[in-house]
Formats: sequence, C-alpha cells, structure tokens
Amino acid sequence: MAAEPWQKAEIPGPTKSFIIQKPEVAATLIKKAKHPVLIVGHEAVEEISNEVKLIEYIVKIAKAGKIPVVASGKSFAEIKKFIPVSLMSIVEVGNKLIDPNWSGVDGLGSHDLALFIAIPYYVEWLVLSGIKHFSNIVTISLDRFYQPHASWSFPNLTINDWIKNLNILIRALEGG
Repeated sequence: MAAEPWQKAEIPGPTKSFIIQKPEVAATLIKKAKHPVLIVGHEAVEEISNEVKLIEYIVKIAKAGKIPVVASGKSFAEIKKFIPVSLMSIVEVGNKLIDPNWSGVDGLGSHDLALFIAIPYYVEWLVLSGIKHFSNIVTISLDRFYQPHASWSFPNLTINDWIKNLNILIRALEGG
C-alpha cells in the first residue's frame, strides 16, 4: 500500500518509510531495540477527542516499553508528573541522535531506535530527514499522519483509527 505525505508539496525522495499496517509490528521493533528513546513534542498536551489526552497514551507507551523519554516545550511539565523525562528541543535531540559520540539521553550509550510523537508535522519531517540521511538509527513516527522520512510510519489516519492503533501498540508492548 502506498501512502502519501500529509503535506502534498513535500517531496521525500526515492526512499520512503515502511507503512505500519499493524501496530504489533511497531511493538516488535521496540521490543527488539537495544536502546530505544521516545521523543515527544509540545502537541502531547492537546486533547485528541472527547477529553482523551494524547499524553495518557504517551505515558503508557513509555511505561510498557520501558523507554526513556525526551520531551519539548509544555509537554515536559505534564509528562514529568507521571514518569522521568528529559527536557530538550526537538531539533536538538535530532542533532544529538546523529552524533556518534552522544551517550544517549540516559547516559547509557547511543540509541538504536527513536520514536516520534506529538511533533508538528513540518518539524518532524525535517528532523527525520536529517536522521535518515546522516545516521543508521531506525525511526518510527507514531503520529497520525504519514511521515515518509521515518523508517516506519503509520499511514494517514482518522483520529479514531489512530487511537485504536495506539491502544493496540500499548497492549502489544505490555505483552497482551
């Protein structure tokens, strides 16, 4: 199945991300990673539907996958109420991920998998492009719009389908 970038004028080049048709695939990639990291943008504090907050899903994903979290902007203050989190701008973490000498957000070594969520589309597009071209890190976009520069990405989804996929991902990470 082919997916199109959400912003139609953007041209990603010949190498595009694999589409995550089943969230269990993302869970398997996360479980196999030696040192994943979850990168969260400021959109995490927004309500996504009927008083459902994205931050609740992000915290569940981080806990279920035992993934260290880096957050930017106002999402940092909200996430730190529930789990440990590091504060860093999205562009800065993107630059650090391509630095082979960076010891990771937790000081335990380079990250081999980076998950992205709640980041403005155009910012995530650029950060993922840099990572794609200057490192071997596997990237997964958990946002609801297809990100062609990620290694793996959900296709363009409705809010309800996105919520279903996030719930399936969390259950798969929890082992159920």
